[in-house]
Amino acid sequence: MNFVNPIRDLDRIEAMKKYLKEKSQRNYILFTLGINSGLRISDILPLKVGDVNKRLYFVITEQKTKKRKEVQMTPLLRRELRKYTEGKDDDEYLFQSREGINRPISRSMAYKILREAAEFVGLDSIGTHTLRKTFGYHFYQKYKDPVMLMELFNHTEEKTTLRYIGVTQDALNQAMERFEGL
Repeated sequence: MNFVNPIRDLDRIEAMKKYLKEKSQRNYILFTLGINSGLRISDILPLKVGDVNKRLYFVITEQKTKKRKEVQMTPLLRRELRKYTEGKDDDEYLFQSREGINRPISRSMAYKILREAAEFVGLDSIGTHTLRKTFGYHFYQKYKDPVMLMELFNHTEEKTTLRYIGVTQDALNQAMERFEGL
């Protein structure tokens, strides 16, 4: 598996949102949910309309850890999900595939959707995990609280969380920029 980065540039995030929204409301919501929740794609794709409809939070059992997790939705995410789920049945998957009846899109389709949007805005090193890392990176930039983020991600060490979201790499890059050489 290739290493992926968070999307650090807010203008590129907005450009991706606009691109995805013009292509498909489903794809836009997939991206928006990912960057506003910090969930893994394996926890996003099985969500159904009834899991998120008209709620402040939703509860999942993480696929990877098997831990139950309450996910508080941001006001923006609640608003966008409310519009998106209007008129949909509670048992419908949020991110329905066009193949089969009431099936979610695959992980590979989610990857394809994100890669296309990333290429459009000129980003490399993007994958489905980019959504989670982007959430973490911007959450950290706002609150500077690695312990809270560590808890959200179920990590056991701060340094793991900081490396995971690219903050450690940012610090190294800035130090090298200031180092004038010998």
